[in-house]
Order: sequence, then structure tokens, then C-alpha cells
Amino acid sequence: MRLALYQPDIPPNLGTLIRLGACLGVALDVIEPCGFPFDDARLKRAAMDYAKLAQVTRHRPWAAFLETRPPGRLVLLSTKAAESYLQFAFAPDDILLLGRESAGVPDEVHSRADARLRIPLVEGARALNVALAAAMVLGEALRQTGGFESGVSR
Repeated sequence: MRLALYQPDIPPNLGTLIRLGACLGVALDVIEPCGFPFDDARLKRAAMDYAKLAQVTRHRPWAAFLETRPPGRLVLLSTKAAESYLQFAFAPDDILLLGRESAGVPDEVHSRADARLRIPLVEGARALNVALAAAMVLGEALRQTGGFESGVSR
């Protein structure tokens, strides 16, 4: 199981995802360019000392990610998706892809996904914070695939 974040533009969200990946033993792919310098103080503050425990791979640009990513389905979390993550059968080698906080992902990226999932929200709500969405869906994916029981899902 892996997380991938497409061109993040809010440093604390990336820092939170680094910490999430480190704590759960899940690798994180960052698809650049980011909307901030990678050494941003807000990123470091959110990641805290977990950055040294995290397995983070930086890819610039999208094409580099496609060339070097490990095998597994690309599962896009999107507010435009029809299928709920609660009805989806996850696999241990899935890559959970999250888009930019400000714009999601472009059509080219959307079309490359093997599956597109949404988090059901109450009427009138647009979207969750990207790090919260990742934590919710990753938790369900790890539960389904035994990732919590194994202690490490890398």
C-alpha cells in the first residue's frame, strides 16, 4: 500500500501525510512540482521528527512517477467519483492518489486511474482536507488488506 500526492500546494498537509505514512509504515510518493519549497518550515513543523522514519519518494513531473512507480492499481480519491470507498475492495499493492488541495488532478491524471473513489459527505459539503481524506481511506484499505495486523505495509 502506498500514498501518492499530486502537486501539493499546502505544506502542512504534506507534512501530515509524511507523518501518517511514517506512523503506519506506508510509503509516500510526492508528485512535483509542489506549490512551495520542499524545505518549507510549515512542512517540517507538521512532519515533525517523523520525516526521518518516512519513506518519501519525490517525482518530477507526473511522467516520472508513471515510469518509476511500483506495480499496483492507481486508486484516485476524487470528489467527482461515483463509487464510495466504503464499497471498494482494496488490494495490498494499491496506490492511493490524492490531488492538489486547490484543484484536484487534471483530466490526464484522472484518466490514468484504475479506480476513482469518493468519500460520502453530507449534502452541501464540498470536500474534506486532503490529509483527513487520505487517513480515512488508508485506514479502511489497511483494515481490508490486513495492513494493521502485519505491523508494516511497505
